[in-house]
Amino acid sequence: QFGALSTADGTYVIIGLPPGSYRVEVRLIGYNTGRVDRVVVASAESTTTDFLMGTAAIALDALEVFATRAVERETPVAFSDVNKEQLEQQMASQDLPLVMNVTPSAYATESGGAKGDSRINVRGFNQRNVAVMINGVPVNDMENGWVYWSNWDGIGDATSSIQMQRGLSAVNLATPSIGGTLNIITDATALAPGGGLKQEFGSEGYIKTTGSLATGMVGDFAFSLQGTYQDGNGLPNGAWNTGWSYYLGASWAISTKNRLDLFALGAPQRHGQRLYAQNIAAYDSTFALSLDSYDPAAARDPDGYIESRDGHDFNENWNTVSESYTGQQAAGSSLFDRKLSGSLNERENFFHKPQVNLNWHSQFSSSLSLSTVSYYSGGNGGGTGTLGDFEWDYSSQPSRIADWDGNVRINSGELDDRGDPKPAGRSDGILRNSRNNQWTIGLISKLKKQFDSPLTMEIGVDWRTAEIDHFREVRDLLGGNYYLSDDNEFEGEQQRQLGDLVDYNFTNTVDWLGGFVQAEYSTSKYTVFGMGGLSTIKYKSVNHFLDDGTGNELVMNPDNYLGGQIKAGGLYNLTDQWGLFVNAGYISKVPNLDAVMLDEIGAINPNAQNEKFYSFEGGANYGSVDRSLVLNLNAYFTQWNDRTITFENLLDEFGDESVVTLLGLDARHMGLEAELNWRLSNILTLNGAASLADWEYTDDVSGTVRSDPGAPIEPLDLFVKGLKVGDAPQVQFVYGATVFPTRGLFVQLLGRTYAKNYSQFEALGRDDPDDVDGSGNVVQSWQAPGYTTFDAHLQFAFPESFRLGNRTMLFAHVLNMFNSTYIIDSIDNSSFNGWDDDHDADDAEVHLGLGTRFNVGVQFNF
Repeated sequence: QFGALSTADGTYVIIGLPPGSYRVEVRLIGYNTGRVDRVVVASAESTTTDFLMGTAAIALDALEVFATRAVERETPVAFSDVNKEQLEQQMASQDLPLVMNVTPSAYATESGGAKGDSRINVRGFNQRNVAVMINGVPVNDMENGWVYWSNWDGIGDATSSIQMQRGLSAVNLATPSIGGTLNIITDATALAPGGGLKQEFGSEGYIKTTGSLATGMVGDFAFSLQGTYQDGNGLPNGAWNTGWSYYLGASWAISTKNRLDLFALGAPQRHGQRLYAQNIAAYDSTFALSLDSYDPAAARDPDGYIESRDGHDFNENWNTVSESYTGQQAAGSSLFDRKLSGSLNERENFFHKPQVNLNWHSQFSSSLSLSTVSYYSGGNGGGTGTLGDFEWDYSSQPSRIADWDGNVRINSGELDDRGDPKPAGRSDGILRNSRNNQWTIGLISKLKKQFDSPLTMEIGVDWRTAEIDHFREVRDLLGGNYYLSDDNEFEGEQQRQLGDLVDYNFTNTVDWLGGFVQAEYSTSKYTVFGMGGLSTIKYKSVNHFLDDGTGNELVMNPDNYLGGQIKAGGLYNLTDQWGLFVNAGYISKVPNLDAVMLDEIGAINPNAQNEKFYSFEGGANYGSVDRSLVLNLNAYFTQWNDRTITFENLLDEFGDESVVTLLGLDARHMGLEAELNWRLSNILTLNGAASLADWEYTDDVSGTVRSDPGAPIEPLDLFVKGLKVGDAPQVQFVYGATVFPTRGLFVQLLGRTYAKNYSQFEALGRDDPDDVDGSGNVVQSWQAPGYTTFDAHLQFAFPESFRLGNRTMLFAHVLNMFNSTYIIDSIDNSSFNGWDDDHDADDAEVHLGLGTRFNVGVQFNF
């Protein structure tokens, strides 16, 4: 981070270091980089250095170029970097997006609290409009754009750096990067041999073991391998987790101009979930009654008493079961015992989605290069839930939980839940798996030309195709011998056994093709860039359970959708310290599959259209000469038009489930962002980030509602103009102090404060014209209370005489150290858990943040 230059005789000169003692590590990046024989520090007197030739990554340069990483004083976008060191200091084995909470406008939460179920929101846009890329390859779901972080559990241990580019970003692929792009670069293959071992322990019996090994260069080849195992009970009741993760990196230096790199990663895992948000009193009636707008009647149980619940630990998706019940469970043809003998999860996730990338980097000449990645990603697994006529325990008002023993009793007996006779052994209510078996293959290729002038041009192609099988199957018969199902129209009513298909069965295909061209003119004083791209997507669905009326499977084959994007920007370095930038763009984004067709019920939305985004951004960056003070400021404006969104399984006024499709939902997102890093001395650094935003829906919206596949489509008008966009706080502050009391010791206190956290609106809760007053002002969604949390992080690296290997380190983390009770996510006027539908606290369903938890461990490298 200081000025530097190299000379022909192998001398590396560092400029700008203040007086002090430093350990200098020189990393050789690339496969043909020359040599470094000695280090000279051109600085004040009394500056000494401990010179060390470090082990370097031989593929990192190509990865960062391929992933379109933003560069300080060169790239005109707002971005934040989280490096390997910061990940080690703050990760604490959380889900990867949670570490991004230290950056402006990023709001990541644990959602229900189960490991792997986190989500991230950037500038008011959820994950469907935040591009997540691993080594330059998009990993958002091909059908709906979502990211399931349990698929990438363990990737934090194999990550070299993360860059969050906010807004339209500098990424030139036609990815859904409206809120931003989360660019993850994994550890590249090391030049020198080595390895490491890390052992972690945490709250609720959490244990995690991580091992790594690198061969270094063996001739023209190098290999790196990392593996982890973790297991724990989880903080919410029933949110246990168990799983492995693996990461393989390999490199082949074919010649001085060609290199192949292979990356493979995956995380086979199972975990119990807490998917359902709850009325606040279902967690803690004392906390609920402390809120001004909460009606006390909403917290009373059937006998009129108000009791505190299990607080952070309450989980509607879990309950105990008699240990005498030993029925097996199934996933496909595999039979197995449940995870815990004395309890059952209504909601459990099991999945393994490996990803394999083969990168070819070819340097035809000093000015012409080609980078290509071909990749495969395949997933196999799903999630559990209930099916049929199920028994529920309503004694935990205002919520309900599964009555497992009651279901076992009825399914194994000869009377149903109404006391009427039924065939012995027929299961009326069961557990099912919702399966999602898939594969994706793709290829991205970028040709880059550096002209004699400061002009660089790049052209690229992005091709992907995916096939996804969606079906349900019998997971647990809960005491019975079979389940009666007539969902398959080609077979009629049949007895279904463990692993047999029920409810639905269809296959979707997604075909994507995109291309772009980009030009950049860059000097030491200024940079200007512009890019344009086109993309086309084709969806198809074949329903294996529904008859199209001719005795054949129902096929939905809507038309292709064509999208495009244009981006341009410029950066001007006023001085060696100050720089200014602006960028703008227009994106016509193809609708996702959920907006085009309701695949489960076999219906096409004929009115689906492209979503349009208009974005403008400008900012200023400051960095002192010695980099002791770095300040970034920026403002943004994004208009989002023609959004299509689908709400499924909502309850209408009669308690029936409905599917709602909204067309033309428009919103405006604008705000200010700031980021600061200030090294006051060799022992104290302050850092902070701030976001002040105004996100709002700009028009009322029309839509349709369908209560079931055979029912007619009815029009629906919603009154949302002026509603604040929910799902993330519109005021965010992050502040931290890092102290280095002595060599090798790191202590950090990190605080976060959030405010103006509006609830998301629920479609059927906004169809009442009385929610708009005579002046046209809409009744706002409920605003969750603001909150502040603090985390503490500590690391101690042993001095050389006490090390095992070349590095030994102890670490400890305490998250939510004051055990605050707070709301992280909320939905207004919940159709499941609302009380009197007047948009206040007792009508919201929420997720609470997790309570205090810790993570400690030891790590050594050799």
